[in-house]
Amino acid sequence: MGARLLLEGATFQVNAGDKIGMVGRNGAGKTTTMRIMAGEVLPASGSVRRSGRIGYLPQDPRESDLAVTVRSRILSARGIDGIMERLRRQEAAMASATGQALESAMTSYARAEAELVAAGGYAAAAEASRIAANLALPERVLDQPLGELSGGQRRRVELARILYSQADTLLLDEPTNHLDADSIVWLRDFIKSYSGGVMMISHDTALIADVVTKVFHLDANRAVLDIYSMGWKLYLDQREADEKRRKRERAAAERKAAALMLQSDKLHAKATKAVAAQNMARRAERLLAATQAAGLADRVAAISLPDPAPCGKTPLMARDLSKSYGSLEVFTDVDLAIDRGSRVVVLGLNGAGKTTLLRLLMGLEPADTGEVLPGHGLKLGYFAQEHDMLDMSATVAQNMMAAAPQLDETQARRVLGSFLFSGDDDDKPAHVLSGGEKTRLALATLVVSQANVLLLDEPTNNLDPASRAEVLRAIHDYKGAIVLVTHDEGAVHALEPERVLVLPDGVEDLWNDSYGELISLA
Repeated sequence: MGARLLLEGATFQVNAGDKIGMVGRNGAGKTTTMRIMAGEVLPASGSVRRSGRIGYLPQDPRESDLAVTVRSRILSARGIDGIMERLRRQEAAMASATGQALESAMTSYARAEAELVAAGGYAAAAEASRIAANLALPERVLDQPLGELSGGQRRRVELARILYSQADTLLLDEPTNHLDADSIVWLRDFIKSYSGGVMMISHDTALIADVVTKVFHLDANRAVLDIYSMGWKLYLDQREADEKRRKRERAAAERKAAALMLQSDKLHAKATKAVAAQNMARRAERLLAATQAAGLADRVAAISLPDPAPCGKTPLMARDLSKSYGSLEVFTDVDLAIDRGSRVVVLGLNGAGKTTLLRLLMGLEPADTGEVLPGHGLKLGYFAQEHDMLDMSATVAQNMMAAAPQLDETQARRVLGSFLFSGDDDDKPAHVLSGGEKTRLALATLVVSQANVLLLDEPTNNLDPASRAEVLRAIHDYKGAIVLVTHDEGAVHALEPERVLVLPDGVEDLWNDSYGELISLA
């Protein structure tokens, strides 16, 4: 990617029945590898041979026609949406036609119905509804346009579409994002029983541990793919043993190289032995180079949220907020007061309007009724779960400069470096970044914001365990006010919330542990 080598000399295959977990730290190349397999991008060298149909779920939802209904979007995976539309047109024609026109409509209807039967018949449409329902997309949602759904709901529509597609191989990048606990349990069972090959990237280690039969580990330090043909627990034991072995080999190489360099120094003193001395020095360098990666530890972004700017006692208030999308009422009459330094968690089932509320508070969408009232000295910072505060056509560095115009380029690149962006990384367009890299970039823009109220929407999505731990520490240490939306119980524990707002009813209460069980259900 750019001038950085992510993976070299990797050869592997995905067979029917394989359940493969692809793992590695953020930025190791997991998403890039999956995009190459899906045919979205080309490899720098080598080739990919595909047989059968590929179903690919990217981290970020694909742009699609927002006027299309949920049902049609899912059915389109098998081409059934077009058949159903033709049937509806011919039904309407038969209702009003006579004579030759009626006969033509009946013939067209019979032809379309035969195509529907060949594609699985009405049972196939019912199967789409069952998959959608298990992903918290009930029947009442299926006839809504995509444009009326939240980002999380649209992501679940795309997952339903891929699972419905009958693809021979499924490539799933963070499939549990935006899923509640029941949907994750159902997805686990679906994947386990799927007859085709499945490769997935997921930071849900419980899902990985329960499902995978092979693990592909992308080692970012060595730029190699280590293949473990075993389940998750055995993989963890074997990888630990491999790491210890590589460290022993590194230590042995260092001892041998030191002895060679000592001998080389002695030979340099004799003019007749200069060539032999140079050869010994080169041998020492090769020994160290061969085991260099074993001496490197995975880098972790040093994440800290900004020192909040001074503000009044209540920097943010909202009164009587209501929001609907078309005929879908999201919530009504929501009140909220965010005091200086307060910590509030927003809970509710998928589709209850949690993301919508944060967007209204940020001023990105208008409320249908009510108002948002900024207090004295308010400086808002917003982390969007779909990264829609980032300019995807701009580079990493340009995004940082736009977020912090008070910084010069050197200062901006220094901040990016602490978030593991360096060299050519700074000049990449944001749209080529993995989900984890976009999360790091979005967090980096918050660091320089001086915000005193942070609106955080799923800030731990797509992060490896080490980076997630850093985000949780930063949330815990932040001195300003936070309004948090999350499915991550660890994020709520780190926040130590004082209050909870439950949507769509807008009920506000003091936090107590009984609300904890709602987090994963949300």
